[in-house]
Amino acid sequence: MASTVDKLATVYVCITCRRADDPDAEPRPGALLADATVRAAQDSGVAVRRVRCLANCTRGPSAAVRANGGNSGDNNSWTYIFGGLDLSAAPALIDGARLLAGAADGIMPWRGRPEPLKRGLIARVPPLDFQEEIP
Repeated sequence: MASTVDKLATVYVCITCRRADDPDAEPRPGALLADATVRAAQDSGVAVRRVRCLANCTRGPSAAVRANGGNSGDNNSWTYIFGGLDLSAAPALIDGARLLAGAADGIMPWRGRPEPLKRGLIARVPPLDFQEEIP
């Protein structure tokens, strides 16, 4: 099995997420989203990792997407955080991860981005070594 670093991109899905009005029961909606995302990722070149908290509790279920930089180790990918997701967002997360992995500038293109990733965008975080010239 290929490691996460060998994959094009990684989707991190919060397994503890639930909406504020959801009962505090198991399985959590975030865990169900993670399971659906793993299924959607089969043979896609995208890794899925379950995480315990993305600190977006008021707008869960949540996921984050980042490209891995391929074998060169060069990673100029921004990280995208999405919220208000449901099970139907699983294939959208994989499609978005593939879009991001193919973006030369490390920014997920708006055009072609699945609708759940347009309306559910919480933030985008620059790469660690990001420098921007601002006049």
